[in-house]
Amino acid sequence: MEQPYVYAYPPGTGTAPPPPQGGGIAGVIVDPRFCAPYPVDLAIVRKMMKFTDGNFVITDVNGNLLFKVKEPVFGLHDKRILLDGSGAPVLTLREKMVSLHDRWQVFRGGSTEQRDLLYTVKRSSMLQFKTKLDVFLSHNKEEKRCDFRVKGSWFERSCVVYAGESDAIVAQMHKKHTVQSVFLGKDNFSVTVYPNVDYAFIASLVVILDDVNREDRAAAGSS
Repeated sequence: MEQPYVYAYPPGTGTAPPPPQGGGIAGVIVDPRFCAPYPVDLAIVRKMMKFTDGNFVITDVNGNLLFKVKEPVFGLHDKRILLDGSGAPVLTLREKMVSLHDRWQVFRGGSTEQRDLLYTVKRSSMLQFKTKLDVFLSHNKEEKRCDFRVKGSWFERSCVVYAGESDAIVAQMHKKHTVQSVFLGKDNFSVTVYPNVDYAFIASLVVILDDVNREDRAAAGSS
């Protein structure tokens, strides 16, 4: 049975979201073309052993290419670019290497200019048994309350994205594991994006979550 979408601030109730202090309502964050009035399932293939750029490929359920990820350009900042199916840049994800909490800034298109900053993602705390990320939209300068939360374990593929500090779910990850995918060195899973939620935004959070967990595994291996 399909789970109904729950709005953090239901339309028509007279309840409005607070001014830019977090608790944001789901909707257009990147571009209206990435919002649909029905649930969208993203099929994600992650190549475990990558010898070429683009270890992430994201399609719809019919196999049509929606996004791919251009891998990091190493330098002062670790950067990934989310491309659409035609190869045009949709978002640039940049990790700030020197910060108290792991922190990523996400910009519109191929830009890294502050005027094109859409949102910031950071760990809610440094000591975590399961990954917890807080998302702050660009207008949320004080970052007292997050606009979205990401909770889950990448290893278990049990990831949920919530609106603000509420229990309103906007996206969920599901594991898709087959003998063939293991043999080919690919990790298949899907993410269900709820109605009226920007699925380019959700795709970027999946890429950042993968990056966080890869860093955690590397740190655990060196300790």
